[in-house]
Amino acid sequence: MELTIQDLAARRGGRAVFSGLSAHVAAGQALVVTGPNGAGKSTLLRVVAGFLPPERGKIVLSGVAGGDVARTPGALQEHLAYTGHLDAVKPALAVAENLALWAGLHGAGPERVAAALDHFGLRPLAGRQAGECSAGQKRRLGLARLMVTDRPVWLMDEPTASLDTAAAAQVSALVRGHCEKGGIAVIATHLDLGLDNAVPLAMTGTEGAGGHAPAAEDDPFLAGAW
Repeated sequence: MELTIQDLAARRGGRAVFSGLSAHVAAGQALVVTGPNGAGKSTLLRVVAGFLPPERGKIVLSGVAGGDVARTPGALQEHLAYTGHLDAVKPALAVAENLALWAGLHGAGPERVAAALDHFGLRPLAGRQAGECSAGQKRRLGLARLMVTDRPVWLMDEPTASLDTAAAAQVSALVRGHCEKGGIAVIATHLDLGLDNAVPLAMTGTEGAGGHAPAAEDDPFLAGAW
C-alpha cells in the first residue's frame, strides 16, 4: 500500500491555503508534516481524510478499490484513522468503556483494549469517567483509540499536544510499531518524533501565496454547495 499526494491545492472560506503540494509515502513509512501555525497542516490532513474537498490534485491510496481519496472519500475512509485537535472521547463513559466502545465498532476484542490501556499507562484510570481526566489523560485516551481501530493509514494532527515528555515518547513508539507492521502514518507536528524512515514535508505558509478569494459564483461553498 502506498499513499501519493499529487499537485494538491485547497481553499477554506474562499482563501487559498496551499497549492502544488506533492508527497509519496510507502507502507512502513511516516509522512511528517511540519510548518508554522497557519501553514495549512491541519487542512492538509482534513483533505486527505476526506473531510474537505481539494480544489485540485489527487490523493491516491494504492491497493484500494476507488484509489483516489479526493474522488471517492467514502469508499476509502474505512482504511483511514484520524485524530485531530479534539480527543473525541465520551465524557460520561469511563476510560476503559470509551476504548471498549471503539473496539466494538471496529470488531476488535478485549485484548486490544487491554493493550491500549497498558501502552498509554491508562490502566490505573480505567474506571474513571473520561470527563474527569486531565487534558493530557484525555489526549492519551484519544490516541489509544488508534490501537483498537486496525486501520492501515493513520492521520495524526499534533498528537503530542498536552502531553509530557514520557507520553510523547509513547506516541513515537506507537507510530514506530504501526509502521513496522506495514502501516502508514501522516503526522502534522512541531516536534521531532525521532521516527525511522520518516518522509519530511515542510509547509512554509507561502504555498497558497498569491491565491485570491474567488467570486461567490466560482467558489462551491460560497455559492451554496454545502
